Amino acid sequence: MSDGLKLSFAPFSAPAKGVLILFADDELRLGRESRAILKPAGDLLKRAADAGGFKGKLGSVLDIVAPASLKVSRLVIVGVGKATELKPKDFLRLGGIAAGKLGSGARDATVFGELPERAMTADQAADVALGMTLRAYRFDRYKTKKSEDDNDATKAKASLCVDDVSGARKAWRRAEAVANGVVMARDFVNEPANVLYPEEFARRAQGLKKVGVSVEVLDERALRKLGMGALLGVAQGSRRAPRVVVMRWNGGRRNQQPVAFIGKGVTFDTGGISIKPAGGMEDMKGDMAGAACVVGLMHALAARKAPVNAVGVIGLVENMPDGNAQRPGDIVTSMSGQTIEIINTDAEGRLVLGDVLWYTKERFKPQFMVNLATLTGAIIIALGSEYAGMFSNDDTLAGRLSKAGEGTGERVWRMPLGPEYDKQIDSKFADMKNTGGRPGGSITAAQFLQRFVDKVPWAHLDIAGTGIGSPQTDINKSWAAGWGVRLLDALVAENYERGRASE
Repeated sequence: MSDGLKLSFAPFSAPAKGVLILFADDELRLGRESRAILKPAGDLLKRAADAGGFKGKLGSVLDIVAPASLKVSRLVIVGVGKATELKPKDFLRLGGIAAGKLGSGARDATVFGELPERAMTADQAADVALGMTLRAYRFDRYKTKKSEDDNDATKAKASLCVDDVSGARKAWRRAEAVANGVVMARDFVNEPANVLYPEEFARRAQGLKKVGVSVEVLDERALRKLGMGALLGVAQGSRRAPRVVVMRWNGGRRNQQPVAFIGKGVTFDTGGISIKPAGGMEDMKGDMAGAACVVGLMHALAARKAPVNAVGVIGLVENMPDGNAQRPGDIVTSMSGQTIEIINTDAEGRLVLGDVLWYTKERFKPQFMVNLATLTGAIIIALGSEYAGMFSNDDTLAGRLSKAGEGTGERVWRMPLGPEYDKQIDSKFADMKNTGGRPGGSITAAQFLQRFVDKVPWAHLDIAGTGIGSPQTDINKSWAAGWGVRLLDALVAENYERGRASE
């Protein structure tokens, strides 16, 4: 994992140096401790706010350099708007904004974790810390000359002052596990494909053993024995051998059915014989963002010792156009026994997922399956980069994913499924085609996947718009956001852990 911001929790105390960060509402009201520390400065806040037009709106910032009568080098006031209306994802954003004020000129920060007229809860303080950690992330390991960036908080130290220090530390242990899972996913997606190919991805995934996850790696021989002809067809044009990685976290009851997460792991996608245009092809190093999310999620669940049985399965291949690559017109036989006519070799992710979904269903008999994949450009046309497309055969699972998305800010939008779309992927020569053309391209891809899940509750998340080239937000300034780790961790925590009604 990448090095990052050093965080600690402490009781309220006056800082002797660095940056002091306080929170104010839309009436410029501060918490009790914040008022006390600013008392020597008189009406500094009001005068600075009037001069800078600061109104305390959620996400706004007032930055005062060398504030009079205070020992700190800078005073930063972050607006929270109406404090009574703040949601959990807002605290992440506030933490991200706070971390954004750290850099080469401000290596030490003290953040007062309180709201106007009341203290932050332990969970709220942990969410602020999570937001700070995610904002401070950067991927620069291949830069031999690193600039002194004013926004580089990776070498900074921050003390988050709270009323309930022990409670905040306990809440942070859980949140930190999720943060590390997100960072792990970001690192995977940001790595170049010459470094992170299927065998290396599988090797790194075995690092999850350190947190108690059992990891099994299936090599090419094992995949042939299982009959994964669809996945192997994608891999056959590459000199890099395919892998399937099976990760298991057993934190629930011994005989409890697991929840299952499946990820598309195309470590580089040229499109194969149906080769992509050169412009932007470098982004296809991120075509394994679904697999990266699953590994990050499994880390999060294990590191926070989630009371649930969970399975993560990822299919790892490289899609290349050499003389052994599959051709349009080829017919392959999937593990399910269903045959597939290859129309376009660039519709490869669904071939990988089809075999892995079937394998997961047959071996583990899970409560549900959720797969993630940077699957179609069509979903970007439909939803842009603000929502991932969600397709599901189960209203309960879809509703829980939507709720988790609203809570975490990793939002999903349900798209239609229906037998009317099947005619687009019916083949004259095989059981199905691997693409139904441009109209409804994301839907027909989901219809294809649905043929490999039977009646298991299932959701397909098309993360082409959110998993790579990610939107720049207050908690992410990276090309890869690690999208989906927080969403799926919340899905599990809110619905499927021991003691939840869903059991």
